Amino acid sequence: MTDIGTEELAHLEMVGAIVRQLTRGLSAEQLEEAGFAPYYVDHTAGIWPQAAGGIPFNACEFQSKGDAITDLFEDMAAEQKARTTYDNILRLVKDPEVCDPIRFLRQREIVHFQRFGEGLRMVQDELDSNNFYMCNPDFDPGCPK
Repeated sequence: MTDIGTEELAHLEMVGAIVRQLTRGLSAEQLEEAGFAPYYVDHTAGIWPQAAGGIPFNACEFQSKGDAITDLFEDMAAEQKARTTYDNILRLVKDPEVCDPIRFLRQREIVHFQRFGEGLRMVQDELDSNNFYMCNPDFDPGCPK
């Protein structure tokens, strides 16, 4: 599953490239008219990953509890949230140079969701199916593996 993490970083790079293509050549006045003045003041036209609400991308976005079931559900939720974001972008944007890579990224989120789901099934199959939520087999002595 580490290949998915590497691919996700490439997704971030692709989105950054799209943003750069869309903002290249804009004047400060055009950026201000589009509502990007606060961003421009801090970053000019540089790419600074952040949520639409302005919260910068940071390590807090990576949730990990050290429990395989919990972490896989978190991974699956993250893939679905990304897919929803791409769906929303596709509803708003009609430029094929933006839509085509976003469609590609959306499809990858679906594949990742499926792979994490397969991983979850494998983990659950290895545990005692009657009580796989009762303990963490990596840390709790006597927990069935």
